[in-house]
Amino acid sequence: MRSVEEQQARVTAAAMAPRPIRVAIAEAQGLMCAEEVVTERPMPGFDQAAIDGYAVRSVDVLGIGGIGADPEETSAPAAGEVTLPVIGSIEAGTRTPARLQPRQAARVQTGAPMPTLADAVLPLRWTDGGESRVRVLRGVRSGAYVRRAGDDVQPGDVAVRAGTIIGAAQVGLLAAVGRERVLVHPRPRIAVLSVGGELVDISRTPGNGQVYDVNSYALAAAARDAGAEVNRVGIVDSEPTKLREVVESQLGRSEIVVIAGAVGGAAAEAVRAVLSELGEMEVARIAMHPGSVQGFGQLGEEGVPTFLLPANPVSALVVFEVMVRPLIRLSLGKRQPMRRVVQARALSPISSVAGRTGYLRGQLMRDQDTDEYLVQALGGMPGESSHLLATLAEANCLVVVPSDVEQVRTGETVDVAFLAQRG
Repeated sequence: MRSVEEQQARVTAAAMAPRPIRVAIAEAQGLMCAEEVVTERPMPGFDQAAIDGYAVRSVDVLGIGGIGADPEETSAPAAGEVTLPVIGSIEAGTRTPARLQPRQAARVQTGAPMPTLADAVLPLRWTDGGESRVRVLRGVRSGAYVRRAGDDVQPGDVAVRAGTIIGAAQVGLLAAVGRERVLVHPRPRIAVLSVGGELVDISRTPGNGQVYDVNSYALAAAARDAGAEVNRVGIVDSEPTKLREVVESQLGRSEIVVIAGAVGGAAAEAVRAVLSELGEMEVARIAMHPGSVQGFGQLGEEGVPTFLLPANPVSALVVFEVMVRPLIRLSLGKRQPMRRVVQARALSPISSVAGRTGYLRGQLMRDQDTDEYLVQALGGMPGESSHLLATLAEANCLVVVPSDVEQVRTGETVDVAFLAQRG
């Protein structure tokens, strides 16, 4: 029996990063940048006012009321104050250059271009707010409240580096340097299929001996949550010719293929026989529960990672979480493909299977007084049904029980992996 870590190593070694594509920056969020974005222009491209106020020459207001005095002070104006004529108002977006003469001021808005000769902005609160003439209550130093051309980025600077995950700040920076599109590693494409003669789609009413196809919907949702671009193929006929045709078509357009219901039983053996014609496929027992029996291989000319998951929806989702999700996260360029793990104190006994790592549904909570994590197991213990999808829907974590532990007593600590946050 292979350990979980050994199987994960085999899976992650087969990661396929999609070929980079160029997308609009509005569509790039969450993706990994595939190029060095080099700035061609300075940012900002001109000297601009950082706040609303008056553009002045700092030499004209030196020593007035104490340079850099507390702007919240409301004491009477100090001796030596000056009054400057206001030559006009400069708004953000003004394209006509203005020129300031000695002992003059110009009213400026935040982001407005600074007039020639002006080297500082006098905040409104340090003046009387005059329109034709302004009384200066405090002085400013040269460069105060001015964003100089190139303060943020100089031509030739790298705005976004290759390998960076593009977030809100990177999208803003790309827009600021005038980039409409950027080269990124796209979301990995994943195809999700279900096999099984007992399956019917949710648009039909199950007959005697039939059940709804839960897996293709649940696994497709899990893949989207992980960040993949999903093609839910749905139920596939297990007749060899038809099955091969569908799988081959998906191998040509996917970086990952997931087939549920293809382990266990004679029908699954027939499926594996077809898949073995397309490449290397191995079904093995992995030291975990639920979902110990699972398949993995690389099919098609490109060696596309392909997973065979159990028919039991809970087992299929757990195997997806432990094996498939990390592969998707690696393909997205995530440095940490695994879920965050914390230690929590068990609120009740938790039983596991000897020799297998347990991934058991649980509810994680926090003690308001001690800030300690607490966990309540929700089912899936030995002897209980592992088919209870309702308990998985209630779970917000997986309790990870080591393979050498059969019993976690009340009050003992255990590792807990966060699942996706619910709205």
